[in-house]
Amino acid sequence: MSMTDAASVPAEERVSRSAWGLLFFVTALNILNFVDRMIIASVAPLLIKDLHLSRAQIGLLTGFGFVFFYTLVGLFLGMAADRYKRLPLIGAGLVLWSAMTAVSGWARSFIQLAIPRIFVGVGEATLTPASISMLSDAFPRRRLGMAIGVYYAGIPLGLATALISSSYIAPRFGWRFSFFALGALGLIATVFLAVLREPQRRRTAAQDGAAAPPAPRPSTKELLRQLTGALVGRPALTLALLGGSLLCYGSGAALLGVTWLVEERGFVYADAAFRAGVVAVIAGFAGNVAGGLFADACARRFRAGRLWSLVIMTAFFSIPAWLFYSVTPGTPLFYACWLLTSAGTTAWFGPLFSAYQELSPLQTRSTIVAFALLVLNLLGVGPGPLITGMIGDARNLSYGLLISLIITAFAIVPFALAARSEAKRPESKPMEQPS
Repeated sequence: MSMTDAASVPAEERVSRSAWGLLFFVTALNILNFVDRMIIASVAPLLIKDLHLSRAQIGLLTGFGFVFFYTLVGLFLGMAADRYKRLPLIGAGLVLWSAMTAVSGWARSFIQLAIPRIFVGVGEATLTPASISMLSDAFPRRRLGMAIGVYYAGIPLGLATALISSSYIAPRFGWRFSFFALGALGLIATVFLAVLREPQRRRTAAQDGAAAPPAPRPSTKELLRQLTGALVGRPALTLALLGGSLLCYGSGAALLGVTWLVEERGFVYADAAFRAGVVAVIAGFAGNVAGGLFADACARRFRAGRLWSLVIMTAFFSIPAWLFYSVTPGTPLFYACWLLTSAGTTAWFGPLFSAYQELSPLQTRSTIVAFALLVLNLLGVGPGPLITGMIGDARNLSYGLLISLIITAFAIVPFALAARSEAKRPESKPMEQPS
């Protein structure tokens, strides 16, 4: 953008350098967060062999074993992020999840692996509610879908990093070394939190993009009252939570992808992990950013545009995903569908969480994000890999993964109902184009 172009952008539309710096750093933390989270799925074939685990146990470790405490504690941490400074909260969580990741490297059984995973989840629960709240304060509303889309690009980038690094490290140094290295990296990263400045909280929508006086600190009772009021008084929010849960079911089931490639598609572990990592970093990152930009474009053109964008994307990505799990591996069609499937498993994060922010009372944005994570993880991410793994033990993973796609496709219904409900609200309108 030239200086002339920059000068023509309204003040409320400009993004400061500190906002870009904040986005870069919390995205980097989110990458590390998802490397730690995805490492179990990345080395799953080795864990099955070394620790004699079943597919269902892998599904439990990547699903409920992680997300139950992650989401339960996360609700209270989301409230804390609405009441207290957010960067110190993230720092404490980073220390906890990194230390517990390192401890996981000493596991000799399922239980010894599951217990540290609980505390990894508790530590990681600090990051997203506080980060999305800060991004909502730092970025203008029209750019929020893009900003959250970039933040959630940490998912495919984290998965890719976990897969590619594991494909190199695990065959040479053992899967345990991956856990030790990740724990040390996270502890080092806490040093860089000191250079960040936390953005001021906004008090009203009219102050979008502008400095605002500090908001009064809400009580826990008030946060719970506003959360209940939002769920009861805004049907679109409840419907969007249901739709997001169905999407998370499919994304959670996809965590068994490397195991599926090795056990049912004939790939060697190192090759499967490396290829999956390359696909994730290319398609996943592109899908996340494109999904956020697409949602912003829909929001400028339609009432409840971000919700309609979720309807469109869910329908669009269902077809290549079905083909990916069905066609012969190694063909050009297989790889084309793999790329689109990988993009589709993460492209909806930016639109979904920016929609949650729009549907949230201003003082409870972190609490709403934490509550959304509670619902999405317990109804989607938890049962997705567990049920798919159980189907894999009883029949095969291909069948379980195809069933997960059918469940995911039903998300079109609650998203469409949410969009129609929200579009009927008197204050709902497309965002005006900047003059």
